[in-house]
Amino acid sequence: MIHGPTTVIYNSHLSNIHSSAWFGDDCKIHSPVWIGANVKVGDRCKIQAFVFIPEGVTIEDDVFIGPHVCFTNDKHPPSKGKDWTKTLVKRGAVIGAHTTILPGIEIGENATIGAGAVVTKSVKANKTVIGNPAKELT
Repeated sequence: MIHGPTTVIYNSHLSNIHSSAWFGDDCKIHSPVWIGANVKVGDRCKIQAFVFIPEGVTIEDDVFIGPHVCFTNDKHPPSKGKDWTKTLVKRGAVIGAHTTILPGIEIGENATIGAGAVVTKSVKANKTVIGNPAKELT
């Protein structure tokens, strides 16, 4: 695991963070979390407790991820890595507690995902989505 000099991983012994995960500077990672191989997290991100981030997820700078958020990477489980798709969370996004994000999603810059949402399609920049399935607030 590689991380910037001012990144803090609280109680890392309670988490499962792959050795190839990469964190930028000034991040706060709470425990326990599960962060998979090759996950990239930008600068100044906050990841709350009980978050699951599998391989194939990239998180840009200044992102907040609430507790119990679950990212997925397999559209047709169990594909054993053959059908994994990438997910991108762009700068400044906020993801509320207990959100589920399906694979292949892009969450736009400064987008907000309401707590408990199930995100089944990409979210545009500066938009807010809520519900199951997540729908844009008008």
